[in-house]
Amino acid sequence: MKKALYSLLSILSVLALASQACTISLFKLPTSPTAAPSTPIHSGPTVVPQPKAQTTFTVTLPEPLVGGETLILSVLDEVTGLQYNPVSYPMQAVDGLTYNAVLPLTLNAVVKYRYIRRGAAQVAEDASLGFPVRYRLYYVSTQGEVRDTLSDWSDKSYARELGSVQGRAFNADTGAPIPNLLISANGVQYLTDSAGRFDLQGLPAGTHNLVAYALDGMYQTFQQGATIGPNQITSVELRLRPAPMVNVTFSASVPATTVTGAPVRLAGNLLQLGNTFGDLQGGMNTIADRMPLLAFGADGRYSTTLSLPVGAYIQYKYTLGDGFWNSEHDGQDEFTLREFVVPDHDVTMQDAVVTWQAGKSAPITFEVTAPASTPAGDILYLQINPYTWTEPLPMWPLGNNRWTYKLYGPLNMLGSFSYRFCRNAQCGSADDVATIGSAAPGRQAITNLSSQDLQDVVSAWNWYENVEPTTLVGAAITPRAQGFTAGVELQADYQPNWSFYTPQALANIQALGANQIVLTPTWSYGSVNPLTFGPVPGRDALWSDLAVTVNQTHALGMNVSIFPAPHFNGTAADFWRAAPRDAAWWQNWFDHYRAFAVHYADLAAQTGAQTLILGGDWLAPALPNGTLPDGSPSGAPADLDVRWKAIITEVRAHFSGKVLWALPFTEASLQAPLTFLQDTDGIYLLWSAALTGQANASKADLANEAGRLLDNEVAALPALINKPIILAVAYPSATGAATGCISNGAGACLDWPALNRPNPDSSAVGLNLQIQADLYEAVLTAVNGRAWISGVVSRGYYPPVALRDKSASVHGKPAADILWYWFPRLTGVVR
Repeated sequence: MKKALYSLLSILSVLALASQACTISLFKLPTSPTAAPSTPIHSGPTVVPQPKAQTTFTVTLPEPLVGGETLILSVLDEVTGLQYNPVSYPMQAVDGLTYNAVLPLTLNAVVKYRYIRRGAAQVAEDASLGFPVRYRLYYVSTQGEVRDTLSDWSDKSYARELGSVQGRAFNADTGAPIPNLLISANGVQYLTDSAGRFDLQGLPAGTHNLVAYALDGMYQTFQQGATIGPNQITSVELRLRPAPMVNVTFSASVPATTVTGAPVRLAGNLLQLGNTFGDLQGGMNTIADRMPLLAFGADGRYSTTLSLPVGAYIQYKYTLGDGFWNSEHDGQDEFTLREFVVPDHDVTMQDAVVTWQAGKSAPITFEVTAPASTPAGDILYLQINPYTWTEPLPMWPLGNNRWTYKLYGPLNMLGSFSYRFCRNAQCGSADDVATIGSAAPGRQAITNLSSQDLQDVVSAWNWYENVEPTTLVGAAITPRAQGFTAGVELQADYQPNWSFYTPQALANIQALGANQIVLTPTWSYGSVNPLTFGPVPGRDALWSDLAVTVNQTHALGMNVSIFPAPHFNGTAADFWRAAPRDAAWWQNWFDHYRAFAVHYADLAAQTGAQTLILGGDWLAPALPNGTLPDGSPSGAPADLDVRWKAIITEVRAHFSGKVLWALPFTEASLQAPLTFLQDTDGIYLLWSAALTGQANASKADLANEAGRLLDNEVAALPALINKPIILAVAYPSATGAATGCISNGAGACLDWPALNRPNPDSSAVGLNLQIQADLYEAVLTAVNGRAWISGVVSRGYYPPVALRDKSASVHGKPAADILWYWFPRLTGVVR
C-alpha cells in the first residue's frame, strides 16, 4: 500500500466566480513528475495585487532528518496537476524534530500543500494508515499559524498512538446535512455522505487543523482545530453557510498563432471548472471534457459567463487542451495560473493569453484519418506519453473522418515522446490497432525548432474491426403486462471522463427498447482494519454526477434503479480474508454498510429514482450461514437476519420507492435462510448460469437448459416469498461463457467482471461474440414462456464507447441486436 469538443457545461449546471485577478508565474515544468526546484519559488508580478496574510507553518517530524536532507513545504497546483507545478519552500529547523516556514499567502485562499523530505531522492509524506497524502488544506482567513504533525514517510512507518475524528456537516441556515464536502485533517480526507457524515481514521494523537471544503465552492470553507486523544474518537459537528451566487464573465484575447476555430476552455480548481479532485492518468487532475467552453465573439475575444459562489477562491487558466497540455504560459516558459476570490457582485475578468508555448520548440500539428467503420458520433482523442500516458485530449474535427490537433506546449521538456489515438477518450481500451493497451509504446515524435505536421492513418480500431450486421431470427413473443422490466445495468467501474458520453450511452440504451437503467455507483474500501469505506473522487462517481445521470435518464422516459457496490483494493475475497471478523469489527462493518445503503437511499429519494437494489454476490460472508470464498465459515454474528431487517427498515424511512435484493444464482444463496427477503419488494437475481457442458450446444439446447434451471431452481422462490423476480443477466462475449467457466489459462475460472474495461485484456481468453448473443436469446426465450418472471436486465454495459471485446457489455455487439428485437416486444412498445 506504501511505495498513483466539449464541456460538461451541457451536462452539469455550471456555477460561477469573480473578483480582482492576479497571475502567478511559476517555475518551468520539471522533467519528471516528482522533480521540484531546489530554491524557493515565489509568485511573479500580479495583474491586480491580492491582499496577503503572513502564515507560519510549523511541523513536527517523527524522527530527525539525516545528514544532507532538507525539509520542503510544497504548495500544490491542482489545475495544472498536483505532480507538475508546486511552489517549494525550504523549512528552517527549530529543533531536531520541529521545522517552520513563513509564507505570504493570498487572503481567503484555500491552500493545498504537503511536506517533502529532500536528500538523494525526494520522499513524500504518507498518512498513518499507509496512504499517500494528496494534500493538506489550510484556509487563509487571516494572518496565523498552522501546526502540523507528520505521520509517516512513504519509505518509512512509525509506531504511534492514533485516534479518529467523526462527525457531521450541516447547512448553517437550514440544518440540512451536506453531502459531497471534502473534510481534511493532517492529510487524511473524506467526502461526506448524504447525512453529512465523515470519518477520519488514523490521526496521530494531538491537535490538528480540520477543514471542510466544498468541491464546487457552494459553501463557505470551515476551519477549526480538533484535538484527538490516543485510541479515542473525537466527535464534531460542523455548520457551513451557503454562498450566494454572482455572475462572472471571463473574457480573454488569445495569441495570433491560435488555430482559427480551436476550442478554448477554462480550467480551474472547482468541480465545475474541470477539476475532478482525483488522481488521473499521468498525474493529471483536470479533464478537458468537464471544462467550460468559451465562445468566440465579434470583438475577436473568447468569453463565457458563469454563476459562481461569492467568497470562493478560484485558480484558473485558459487552455486549448487541459490544465497541463496546451495551457497558457507567461512568455518565460512558465505556467500561468490566475487567482482571485469571488466578490459579492457581478464582474468581468479581462485577460490576455500571452502564449500557449513553452520553450523554443515549434508547435506540432497532428492529423489523422480514421477508418470508415468509426461509429458516427465518436470523437477521436490524442494521448501523449512524455514518461507515462497522460489524460487524452479531444481532437478537432475536419470532416470526412479526418481529425487534427495542434500541440503548442509544453514542449520544452519533451525531446522525443510517444503519442497515439483512441475513441471517446478510452485510450487503453478503444485503441488504434497499432497502439493497443496501456503498455503500448505508441507512435514516435521528436520536438524541433521548426513546425511539424505529422500525418497518420488509423487502419482499424481495436475491438471494433470487421463489424457485420447481426442476423435476427423471428420469434413468437408474448407481450407482458405493464410494469415488466426491460433494463440495462451500467458497469460499476468508473472514470470521470465517462460523464461526457453518458447522454449518448443512455440514448443508445433507449433505442434498444429498454425502460429501465440500473446505475451502479460505488464507494471504496481503503483500510480493512481500521475499516475505512467511503467515496473517493476520481474512482467513485460523485453525488452531483449521479444526480445529473438520473435526470438525463428520466428525460428519455426511462426509469432508474440504483444498485450500489463497493470498490476493493484487490478482490472481495482478499478483503474478507484480511478482515479480523471479530465482534467489534462486524459491528463497525454493519455501521458502514448502513451508512452506505442510506446514502444511496437518499440519492434515490432526492433524484426521483424508482428503485434501490441492495445486496450483491460480494456480501455472502455477511449473510446467514455466511461463508468465505474458500468455503470456510465467515464468523458473522448470529443475529444477521435481525441486522439486515434493521437496515432495510432504515432505508425505507429514507426512500419510498421499491427496494430489491440482489441475490446471486448459486445453490448456497437459494438455500440460505434469508427471511429478511420478506421485507423487500422483490429479487434481483444475478444470473450467469452455465447453460451447457459442451462447446457446440445449439441455441435450442441452451434455451432448454435455461428453462430447466428456472423451473427447478428458481420457480419456487417467488411463490415462497411472494415477491417478483427480475433476471439480471451477465454473459461475457468470451469462450467458456456458456459453460460457466472462462479459463484464465492457469486452471482457474475468471469472474466475468475481470473482463470489464478498462481492465487489461486476458490473452488466455478467446473472443466469442456469437455465444453471448446466443446466450441472451436462450435466456429471453426461456423467460418468454414463464410469466412469473417480472423482468430481464442486461448487466455490465460499458457507457463511453462501443467495443466488440470479451466483456459482458453488449454495447456495440450482436447481443445488443438481440435485446433490440426482444425488449420492445416483451414490453409491448414496438417502435
